[in-house]
Amino acid sequence: MANKKTYEELVSNNPGSLVEQIVTTVVKQKSVDVHFEEEGDQQWAIVKVYKEEDHEMAIRLQTGDKWILQVGYYDDDDEFIELLQPLTPPDIDRIPQALQKVMRKVLTSEEGLRVPGNLLSR
Repeated sequence: MANKKTYEELVSNNPGSLVEQIVTTVVKQKSVDVHFEEEGDQQWAIVKVYKEEDHEMAIRLQTGDKWILQVGYYDDDDEFIELLQPLTPPDIDRIPQALQKVMRKVLTSEEGLRVPGNLLSR
């Protein structure tokens, strides 16, 4: 397992490569769940992939058209750590338009969707 500093450096220094990894994994899946989540007064659409049992990566679309890279993992003390990194326009451009459209629909409708992965690559 990588340590906290390694994850933090990867998220802050290379968010675009992580976005590409997520997108590559998502479009290869037979079906993809795009979830609607909320916490307090924040709402978002999210698509998650799991690299290992205890490591997840996700792309979030929050209200206000804010795109966020989310990386979560368990540390050595078995505490869940969640790192969030706002995405820049070049990073957002790595997300296929079809996936962006589905995530916007989920956020607007406040209901999750299951869609074929190959439809999200466009």
